[in-house]
Amino acid sequence: MSSGASANLAPAPARRQLLRYVGASLILSLTPLAGRAAAKSTVLAVRVWPSADYTRVTLESDTPLKFEHFTVDNPDRLVVDIDGVELNSVVDSLAGKVSTDDPNIKLLRAGRFKPGVVRLVMELKGKVKPQVFTLAPVGEYGHRLVLDVYPAVPPDPLMALLEGRKENVEPLPDAQDFPLDDKKEETGSDAPAVQTAKKSGKPVVERLVTITLDPGHGGEDPGAVGKGGTREKNVTLAVAKRLKRRIDAEPNMRAVLTRDSDFFVPLHIRVQKARRVQSDLFLSIHADAWIKPDARGSSVFVLSERGASSTQARLLAQHENRADLIGGVNISTRDPFLARTLLDLSQTATIADSLKLGGYLLGELGTINTLHKNHVEQAGFAVLKAPDIPSALIETAFISNPEEERRLKDDAYQEKLAEAIVRGIRQYFIKHPPGPKAKTALG
Repeated sequence: MSSGASANLAPAPARRQLLRYVGASLILSLTPLAGRAAAKSTVLAVRVWPSADYTRVTLESDTPLKFEHFTVDNPDRLVVDIDGVELNSVVDSLAGKVSTDDPNIKLLRAGRFKPGVVRLVMELKGKVKPQVFTLAPVGEYGHRLVLDVYPAVPPDPLMALLEGRKENVEPLPDAQDFPLDDKKEETGSDAPAVQTAKKSGKPVVERLVTITLDPGHGGEDPGAVGKGGTREKNVTLAVAKRLKRRIDAEPNMRAVLTRDSDFFVPLHIRVQKARRVQSDLFLSIHADAWIKPDARGSSVFVLSERGASSTQARLLAQHENRADLIGGVNISTRDPFLARTLLDLSQTATIADSLKLGGYLLGELGTINTLHKNHVEQAGFAVLKAPDIPSALIETAFISNPEEERRLKDDAYQEKLAEAIVRGIRQYFIKHPPGPKAKTALG
């Protein structure tokens, strides 16, 4: 090699460094598009759950979605920009999922705001308090972006009760069949709101009693699903509506529902709703599932102070308490005072009343169906933790049992369930009359 040629070559270490640099540059020049493509999210499904309480819009994706949101006035709109996605047919279908009778949303449209960013514009029917948050994968769901639209002035359950209030308070029917305990025949200012008519001997309830009915699951949370595709959330709502009609037909009773359509209600809100209307009872309606399809029968559960009464009760409570994870709760908005209240299990008297209630319910359910256990079971159900309301969770039947699944879908059987539960409620109030209630707007 000549001296001139060698003068044009860099020293060996410098040449190797240059080659490494060029090679790395070539690799980088070939990979940025692929890297960006891999980082993009794909929206797999969209769902809209309307209700008077709030409307929920859910976007499910294969990876977490990054977003920004803001509101606009005149007209009222919620705008959400989602980064790292492209407009596809799934996102585009959102507009058609908003019904004309949605209480909160007028229109919802999606469009490509700029490369890699999809903008959702939600036209609203009034002032709202939106909550936008993400949920990690759980159950059958992937990553979810949730848009909850709450009315700025929420519906007032007390006013709803006033509008449907019965003016005539009459004796409970068939009351003579259930004689009062001697200890209930008290007098004075602290006596229960029950007296015995001298001529008829029938107990007379002097005020309306309010019963909160809680159809389990709903919305994003389907509950258990039978082999035939029956969803627990649909069965529980159907039974609860039939039960409400029967309770409202009773001369001294009225019922309220924690949900009256297919939407999700967080567990602590279910309890909160019952307390806001000063409920005398709280009944949560469910349809059980088990790993073996031959499991069958009805069950009644109440809260436990000391742990579950059986392994199955413990597992069932764990399953039901996961509803918030599946249904989707914005944990940043939880009321810390309420959380402390629900964690306070020093409610021996309420649990004792719940056990009595459960006994009457179980006895009546046994007249229309096999009982899975012939006694009331106990476990740490979050939805039963109202410290001042006797509460029970009714497992109407095993939806995982094909025969019982068919019965749960049957109108006639649902009516039998509702009738049996009302009989149990009636017996409870006659044997354990409600005491006087503090004066409220309801009187």
